[in-house]
Amino acid sequence: MNHLRSERGQVFVLTALTALVLVGMTALVLDVGAWFRTKRRLQGTADAAALAGAQALPDNPGTAQSYALSYAGKNGGGVLAADVKITNTKGANDTIFVEAQKKQPGFFSRALGVDVVDIHARAKAIVGVPSQALYVAPMVVNCGHKLIQNCANGNKLPQFNVPTTLPYSNLGAPGAFGMINLNGSIGTQGTSVEANWILHGYNRYLPTGIYPSDPGAKFSSNEIQSALQARLNTVLLFPVYKTLSGNGQNAQYAIIGWIGFYITAYKMKGNNATLSGYFVSYIAQGILASNGNGNGNGNNGGSVNYGVKSIQLIQ
Repeated sequence: MNHLRSERGQVFVLTALTALVLVGMTALVLDVGAWFRTKRRLQGTADAAALAGAQALPDNPGTAQSYALSYAGKNGGGVLAADVKITNTKGANDTIFVEAQKKQPGFFSRALGVDVVDIHARAKAIVGVPSQALYVAPMVVNCGHKLIQNCANGNKLPQFNVPTTLPYSNLGAPGAFGMINLNGSIGTQGTSVEANWILHGYNRYLPTGIYPSDPGAKFSSNEIQSALQARLNTVLLFPVYKTLSGNGQNAQYAIIGWIGFYITAYKMKGNNATLSGYFVSYIAQGILASNGNGNGNGNNGGSVNYGVKSIQLIQ
């Protein structure tokens, strides 16, 4: 009988210890879950702050830091001025680093001696000239335009925000009116396809290189004109070409970069068109070039800089 009472006592002690361990583990799991949620929120804040700040790089590091701090402050905070750093990766002032941090208290875990934990999230974004661009419109701009004058690899940017016109007529090759086949095919695209590319941009990443002309004069089409009308007072992303060779459907444009054009008006005369507006610096969705930082220096991995830059998270 005494032996049975002794065993019952041992079972009680083991049960109590097991319950205590289970409670402790449950409490720790609840706190760890809360810490991971805070970590995810901080990471989102750090990522967004880095992307916001990168918009001002490489030209205005101070503005980049202000953008990052402002965005972080509106999205949960946790970022101080000392937590934002502008550095060099491929070029001067082309990279922004943001660290977000918060102290997260423990509740249930205090029973295990864990009162508070430091949670950190880090993000790094780089800005540069894209070697491939997304949502490009099918009309070309010549690198020798009077406000561009850069058909080489120099450090000369276009003159931005200066009213100008872009004429689209016979551009030196019979049948070539300044419109190209963005999908690389040879021959004539339908006006509905070209109108869609104007309205929405081509939905694949396009590298620089040789593109065939889309022969024929399509600017007299109601579909093309409707697309242009819908894009008034917006920025179109145009390919910049250096040379035009061949004739008709065999004509080819050598595309060497991308440029943003804010379109304010258009005129049609027969099969020809004239677009009015001005060149602008522009942030495009793109794949960054292998070198160069978007300040106009160098060839930037095959794409000359005409004021178009892209931003990419690298951490």
